[in-house]
Amino acid sequence: MAARSSSRSSAKDRPSYRCSECGWTTAKWLGRCPECHAWGTVEEFGAPAVRTTAPGRVTSAALPIGQVDGRQATARSTGVDELDRVLGGGLVPGAVVLLAGEPGVGKSTLLLDVAAKAATDDHRTLYITGEESASQVRLRADRIGALSDHLYLAAETDLSAVLGHLDTVKPSLLILDSIQTVASPEIDGAPGGMAQVREVAGALIRASKERGMSTLLVGHVTKDGAIAGPRLLEHLVDVVLHFEGDRHARLRLVRGVKNRYGATDEVGCFELHDEGIVGLADPSGLFLTRRDEPVPGTCLTVTLEGRRPLVAEVQALTVDSQIPSPRRTTSGLETSRVSMMLAVLEQRGRISALSKRDIYSATVGGVKLSEPAADLAVALALASAASDTPLPKNLVAIGEVGLAGEVRRVTGVQRRLAEAARLGFTHALVPGDPGKIPAGMRVLEVADIGDALRVLPRRKRAERAPKDEPSG
Repeated sequence: MAARSSSRSSAKDRPSYRCSECGWTTAKWLGRCPECHAWGTVEEFGAPAVRTTAPGRVTSAALPIGQVDGRQATARSTGVDELDRVLGGGLVPGAVVLLAGEPGVGKSTLLLDVAAKAATDDHRTLYITGEESASQVRLRADRIGALSDHLYLAAETDLSAVLGHLDTVKPSLLILDSIQTVASPEIDGAPGGMAQVREVAGALIRASKERGMSTLLVGHVTKDGAIAGPRLLEHLVDVVLHFEGDRHARLRLVRGVKNRYGATDEVGCFELHDEGIVGLADPSGLFLTRRDEPVPGTCLTVTLEGRRPLVAEVQALTVDSQIPSPRRTTSGLETSRVSMMLAVLEQRGRISALSKRDIYSATVGGVKLSEPAADLAVALALASAASDTPLPKNLVAIGEVGLAGEVRRVTGVQRRLAEAARLGFTHALVPGDPGKIPAGMRVLEVADIGDALRVLPRRKRAERAPKDEPSG
């Protein structure tokens, strides 16, 4: 009886495994559930003992929140105004920032410029490169003028060596390019793996908090544009920034995705050229084409990048198609929204010439317009190109166009109009109730796409209409 009781007890205390997806149970662990075929869902349950953590010695006493010294979290400028704008004023001591972007977009160039400008007598900067040699980084520093006696440079791929440099240099700012190239000898796996990235990030975050040192980490992205590595990395760091831009254009945008010390709706604008990268306090000039006379197929709008209004130009071109299925080509615009505007113009605007023509639409300067506020400008540019009639000079169009042809209100109309007035534009098409209108600007409120199309000169539209209509 005693032996039978002992065997029952051992079987009862033996842990088993259960699939968290379908509930299938087994006596041993499996990587894949044979019932629902899900990977990594078989987990242990029914363990015989539960361990608890005993209370330990606290590192610092808890204080009323009003007695906590907030001056230790005062931001320090990086020396680059556009980056400070996105960070919320600068780098906070102990903050860890993750900057991600596609290869060749200019991440290393920007951070090397930040490293040189942030280095002072009282604040040293340590730049660790894991992708290039120290001599290669020095050549780039010579080209962009990023040299400083208080900027220290090292090429390392071992985590222990990086921590050793921290003890030697004692920097106020650490820049690691990139986190996927550094590995810990204590963890199995190749550099860039999930375990390695988690260990390297954890060690550098602990070092930053203990030393009050700001840290900038460069991260790779996947082919879909997401940050490579475990998603836990984005949760661990304090700030996540995305560096965006078309490699064939000069414009670069730094967009805040997560920020524990400021807003996430700010955008920094930069211009990349042969001598380096510079911030653009007024980037609207990159997105406009200055002309003496208006050209058919062009319309201006004001887009909001974060909280910053930018005047952008939409261009459209329509030509007779030589194939049964006409081409629809876009650059800088969402193809789906352009197709919607074509359908609205044909059905609600009574413009039938678009369905049988090749249509090309694009933006100027590499800017990408994805918000609905650019719908009205896209529709007017297409209508102007179809009728070969230019829109009035110094006109901007702001508004979302619905499938019923109505022009809907958008956010930030007053800020958009103020930016347009600052750049010298005198006329605007907007949805109803735009709010306060800047001095010297004439605003026409439009209710639907039919009202908006009336800005095209009637005489030229009448001349164009018989050519577009099929003969009976």
